[in-house]
Amino acid sequence: MARYIFITGGVVSSLGKGLASAALGALLQARGYTVRLRKLDPYLNVDPGTMSPFEHGEVFVTDDGAETDLDLGHYERFTGVSARRTDTVSAGRVYSNVLEKERRGEYLGKTIQVIPHVTNEIKDFLAIGEDEVDFMLCEIGGTVGDIEGLPFFEAIRQFSQDRPRGQCILMHLTLLPWLAASGELKTKPTQHSVKELRSIGLQPDVLVCRSEQPIPDRERAKIALFCNVRPDAVIPAYDLKSIYEAPMAYHRAGLDRAVLDAFQISPAPKPDLRRWEDVMDRLTNAEGEVRVAIVGKYTQLEDAYKSISEALTHGGMANRVRVRPEWIAAEDLEKEDGIHLLDGYHGIIVPGGFGERGTEGMIAAAKYAREKHVPYLGICLGMQMAVVEAARNLAGIKDAGSEEFDHEAGADRFTPVVYHLKEWVQGNYTVQRKLTDDKGGTMRLGAYTAVLKPGSRVSEVYDGATEIEDRHRHRYEVDAKYREKLESCGLIFSGMSPDGRLPEVVEIEGHPWFIGVQSHPELKSKPFAPAPLFADFVRAAKEQERMV
Repeated sequence: MARYIFITGGVVSSLGKGLASAALGALLQARGYTVRLRKLDPYLNVDPGTMSPFEHGEVFVTDDGAETDLDLGHYERFTGVSARRTDTVSAGRVYSNVLEKERRGEYLGKTIQVIPHVTNEIKDFLAIGEDEVDFMLCEIGGTVGDIEGLPFFEAIRQFSQDRPRGQCILMHLTLLPWLAASGELKTKPTQHSVKELRSIGLQPDVLVCRSEQPIPDRERAKIALFCNVRPDAVIPAYDLKSIYEAPMAYHRAGLDRAVLDAFQISPAPKPDLRRWEDVMDRLTNAEGEVRVAIVGKYTQLEDAYKSISEALTHGGMANRVRVRPEWIAAEDLEKEDGIHLLDGYHGIIVPGGFGERGTEGMIAAAKYAREKHVPYLGICLGMQMAVVEAARNLAGIKDAGSEEFDHEAGADRFTPVVYHLKEWVQGNYTVQRKLTDDKGGTMRLGAYTAVLKPGSRVSEVYDGATEIEDRHRHRYEVDAKYREKLESCGLIFSGMSPDGRLPEVVEIEGHPWFIGVQSHPELKSKPFAPAPLFADFVRAAKEQERMV
């Protein structure tokens, strides 16, 4: 049966609970343990799938098609353990499940209450797969004191009491603010955060204290005394240049040792940190730099493209080169002479998105990359806009566009080389969709196979493989009926779904490196196992840099 580590946050949000959880998971793996990480989000959305990227950042998609918080991306990148639908739950999902059970009569006429019905639903979620791993790390979103988080805190209190003594511990992240005027680190916010936890029956076993300044031993001793934790369980957490420094930094600070001590695991297996030593070596000893333009719709919030940014870093590690991603709003390319914003870059990425805004700028970016022979990677909408560009400027379909934009405008303006996907094969059955379906959870989601054309560039990127599997999140698809016309103009459909109906990969014949994919390869990239497409894209950008 798994040991449980509950991770909570206090004082302020955005302290890095997700990164701390991921780094701790990696350190426990380094000691030979198996881990699984989970996220419990107190918001009332059923999942993040319908949230604006400006509101919530990137939506991370799992192999089994769950739309999840971007922290699950951190979990995968640091541990290599593929997340599942059962590794994330929101308050919205919990309440929805409870109300569905009430409608089915499963509560036998009882009055439905937060305690015990909502908290039992959360506990049932926590218990899923508890016999599969050594440690289950469960992060509670938000900050202690948030009213919407109270059922989750009560649930983990009950869950810890239900389990044998010593099977659950609590790790709490707080902030030690630095007051420049007085030159002091202030511990009082941390004390009050722990007091808030204790008022609802939770006592932290480990405190992780974020700080911009070194934490003196006397301050650590003070925190330990007033927060009722052991002095060696007060762990400093300082700002880092790269998130991939976190496992080694937390190990030096004694986080993994403090957690194992809290479980009374002694002597503990010694950690094998060679994987992370290699990651740090590749990160810090890069030779040269390449500049990559990311032409997107949501560039004001970099977290909207978090996995792409990290996959580029991984590609840089694979090539021992530093990648400098720079964000360009697609709409800026639509302005007069805006296309010159792309001058000087060694590679161009056009990522996914929804809606017509900025898409003419994306099309202009694809044209620039094709004509200037700059390495180009189009992802999801970025692939679709590359196809639209080729249809307009190579195949002579001057009004080529996407059915998505016509639906948005309520008028037929384009020849739809990209259409609304109404049917596809998933496993052993066929999925059907209509325009009138609900928005949430109705896209083509999760891992799907693409059959690659032998001898194509994308096949070479994957070492001659004829099949690959990547995650998808889209509602519109390139129309295969234009394949023959586009291929005659040099746009090769080099990857198709197994039934041959859905284009998965396109590439420009004779171009140094121009690939569009309907999937999201960035979602499976890791620092110790870079996504092949990103590794090879960075290699091509490195060659481009040498030519400039």
